[in-house]
Amino acid sequence: MSALFPIVDPIGGAPVFLLLTRDYAAETRRVLARRIAVDSFILLIGSFTLGAHVLSFFGISLPVVQVGGGLIVISTGWAMLNQKDANDQGSPRRTVTCADALSQAFYPLTLPLTVGPGSISIAITLGANAPQHWTGNLLAILAAAIGSAFLGVTIYLCYAYADRLASKLGPTGTNVILKLTAFLLVCIGVQILWNGASKLLSSLPQFGGAAALPH
Repeated sequence: MSALFPIVDPIGGAPVFLLLTRDYAAETRRVLARRIAVDSFILLIGSFTLGAHVLSFFGISLPVVQVGGGLIVISTGWAMLNQKDANDQGSPRRTVTCADALSQAFYPLTLPLTVGPGSISIAITLGANAPQHWTGNLLAILAAAIGSAFLGVTIYLCYAYADRLASKLGPTGTNVILKLTAFLLVCIGVQILWNGASKLLSSLPQFGGAAALPH
């Protein structure tokens, strides 16, 4: 499960989390970060153990998951790019309750912004390639649980204390980082979308058969 760490990238996701929770109190942000860490752990373990079976049951392929997840990431990043700065006139800070914050814990903060289509695809692939005999499968699940737990702790620490970064950068520096992060999020969504779309296009007869035609 170590392959998931650079894909999930909790350090890189901290500015995105901060942008989406900029109106939240510090204590609310920490509660939300803890819920996201737990949800991420459950989602990764579920993808590892049951993901391939669930997709097979519904007849969904991994490229389709990538296309759908990419569209969601693009939409979220675009909305953040067009969000007014906190110090703009006419955009007063709103009060957010802990219950309202937790309603966004799974979607979109856990899925797809923290554990996205790329992470789910890797977890499903690792689970599908795990040893099929009982002892090997049990050890693989145990290793996946330990790796996912470590990743969950890292997610909590990066998200819960993302406001420390903002306090060091100041309002102007924070807005620059957040807007840059929102743009990168759009780019990541486009990349995820293209990864899935290119696989779907290559599976079409005219694309797949074109390479076999003689020159």
